[in-house]
Amino acid sequence: MEKDVRFKKAEFAAMVGVVGNIILAALKWGVGIYANSKALVADAVHSASDVVGSLAVYIGLKAAKAPPDEDHPYGHGKAESIAAIIVAVLLMLVGVEIGRSSFEAFFHPIEPPKSIAIVAVVVSIIVKEGMFRYKYKLGKQLKSDALIVNAYEHRSDVYSSIAALIGISAAVLGGIFGIGWLEYADPVTGLLVALLVIRMAWKLGKESIHNTLDHVLHDEDTEEFRNVVQSIPDVKNLDELHAREHGHYVIIDLKISVDPHITVEQGHRIGKTVKKKLMENKNVQNVLVHINPYSESGSSEDDVDIQ
Repeated sequence: MEKDVRFKKAEFAAMVGVVGNIILAALKWGVGIYANSKALVADAVHSASDVVGSLAVYIGLKAAKAPPDEDHPYGHGKAESIAAIIVAVLLMLVGVEIGRSSFEAFFHPIEPPKSIAIVAVVVSIIVKEGMFRYKYKLGKQLKSDALIVNAYEHRSDVYSSIAALIGISAAVLGGIFGIGWLEYADPVTGLLVALLVIRMAWKLGKESIHNTLDHVLHDEDTEEFRNVVQSIPDVKNLDELHAREHGHYVIIDLKISVDPHITVEQGHRIGKTVKKKLMENKNVQNVLVHINPYSESGSSEDDVDIQ
């Protein structure tokens, strides 16, 4: 897929999230205040945080598509992972705030929420699940950490809305049938929503940090690259290969052994061939080839970078 097409699709998805979350947050906040529902207000705050999250993803995507420069020779792909970390931190803060607000409700007189809150929650669940499926599928297709994390933000909102639906429904029934203790289902649900949000933030933040710290693909994930290198006749041996995830693309560092009696120019040509073959993979952004003199004993002299 062309890089420009990739970023246009990703940016459009991010803006869909911004607009959708603004509408949902406003709907749930207004209905939550009117219906006197702590759970729905908490859910509205969650959706409002998604607005900031989607904006962070959009900014990260804009930065990630910038071409390599003198200060960033490997490109700006990690901007997406950094945006994902920002979203995860934001989620964590929102989860803590929702929990605090819901806990305080137990120390004040409580009234059951109005039934219209149920309608707002059901609408939220349907819209959020649709946004999750759209962004998750596109994120996998585009290999975008930021979009995938943002998709799971929407899924966490689905879970929180389901919890809110249960709590609000129970509280409404408690008010109808005069069951006082059941009216506390609304703030209890607010606490449950907070725990769900915090758990999701921890999981997504941990994964994004892992991707940012120059982690390499496992052997089973680099088998295709190894096969390409070993298929080139002039490569006597593949000594070492590391493929680093750099946001949505991969950078490969490898060492190969060649005939020790060829000229420097011939060795350089072999290295260029290896790079060209690997760069045919649309996910590979750059390849750094190191040349070693081949030895029958399996050992080699110090490696030489010819590029």
